[in-house]
Amino acid sequence: MYTPGYNLQKGAEMPDIWDVVVVGSGNAGLCAGIAACEKGASVLVLEKADAAMAGGNTKYTAGAMRFAYDTSDDLLPLLANPDDPRIPNADFGAYPAATFKADLLGFNDGAPLTPEQEILVTQSYDTMVWLAGHGVTYDPIWARQSFEKDGKFIFWGGLTLAAENEGVGLFDMERAAFEKLGGTLQYDAAFASLVLDDGRVTGVRLACGTQIAAKSVVLACGGFESNAQMRADLIGPEWAGAKVRGTPHNMGDGLQAAWDAGAVRYGRFEGCHATPMDFFMKDFGNVDIPHGERKNYRKISYFLGLMVNENGKRFVDEGYDFRNYTYAQFGRAVLQQPGQRAWQIFDAKVFDLLYAEYRFHDAHFVQADDLPSLLAQCDGLNAAAALDTITAFNASVDDAVPFDPTAKDGKSAETDGLAKSNWAQRIDQGPYRAFPVTGGITFTYGGLKVSDRAQVLDAEGAPIAGLFACGEMVGGVFLNGYPGGSGLTSGAVFGRLAGTAAVSQS
Repeated sequence: MYTPGYNLQKGAEMPDIWDVVVVGSGNAGLCAGIAACEKGASVLVLEKADAAMAGGNTKYTAGAMRFAYDTSDDLLPLLANPDDPRIPNADFGAYPAATFKADLLGFNDGAPLTPEQEILVTQSYDTMVWLAGHGVTYDPIWARQSFEKDGKFIFWGGLTLAAENEGVGLFDMERAAFEKLGGTLQYDAAFASLVLDDGRVTGVRLACGTQIAAKSVVLACGGFESNAQMRADLIGPEWAGAKVRGTPHNMGDGLQAAWDAGAVRYGRFEGCHATPMDFFMKDFGNVDIPHGERKNYRKISYFLGLMVNENGKRFVDEGYDFRNYTYAQFGRAVLQQPGQRAWQIFDAKVFDLLYAEYRFHDAHFVQADDLPSLLAQCDGLNAAAALDTITAFNASVDDAVPFDPTAKDGKSAETDGLAKSNWAQRIDQGPYRAFPVTGGITFTYGGLKVSDRAQVLDAEGAPIAGLFACGEMVGGVFLNGYPGGSGLTSGAVFGRLAGTAAVSQS
């Protein structure tokens, strides 16, 4: 039962039993809360953090959301400013469901689409429209997902929109929608365990000892990326040293509680969303870093230059595909290098094309007018070997193919048999810059098995009565990588499913 002395919301009357309790106030949890409130339920969202740190990983994202759409007109109902004068000069292309599915299949190591991936794709656009109906609006990603060509803004990679004010804005808009519908959000309420009665989930227990009764519980409290021991145990030993890009609060508590209640472990536990990060980024727990700036520690313009390890050797095909489709794998690849560090090297030809995080006030890099001087400044780098690598790369660049950052241009080069398949330009125009990077983790892939209504399933495939899950906790959505922007969409899709189904069962 709810303990009357516990101050959930000062001065408010609280029910003895909530229709739905949602654990976690990120994008997935708030979508679950909005969906449940739509059905007239009494809904409580519990957040482990204080108000400033609420929102889980959502606030740390750029707010980009990948979804299927057939024409540019499909985007207009979602836009914060459909009268933006740039829109008539924008080519948003199309991103049909078949392309979305093909992109997911590209990360499945030959396996077919999972049921969870089918749900993500088929419900992606409707979920975006649903959120827009609750005041969640979006802007085209002008700076990161388009290049200007012949007077038009050409969008690439199937990713076109991000929430207004990025991840912080997404949280603010979803929270406002949830509270407008009568939902209650409680901060500083750390979840500890589920309460069960004869196999049915009947509430939650908080770390402070308070027990809150509920007809249904939705777990939306993230994965285990903030737990170094769980990372090492479940992903691999090299991940113990990974930088954590997001919240410090995703310690795997919700997953462990569900497993203790009989939920089956499901998904690709050795997989995770990773990205190259500034080697000297501050720890995730440093509250001096504003939420909106944390994303600026990413370093994902590697496709415009070369990335070498401390031995001076390239180790990935930097131009294999658009960075939306490679950064998750390349973050892992950096962690597997000596010293868990690499150097991204660029020349002056591409400085104006580098993303904003390379010009961030706290970005770490060295600069010099010639390559030997640059490489000598790179701590721990075999400068002679790196110079040999760059020299060999420059000699192999295909000059017959023009450089075109708006498409996979086929402009290639190679070193030691390793190709750079696209966007290969000589690194030969000073000044030169080198950025030290390591691997950072954003979210994990392994989690729980859920039904098509987001019910948590046990080892026999039967629903655990009263228990639902969404967001990062849902296993099977991503296997060996993911197309950028699908994580927030997945959270919204499964959040909406969970909140709706939790009411029907309550």
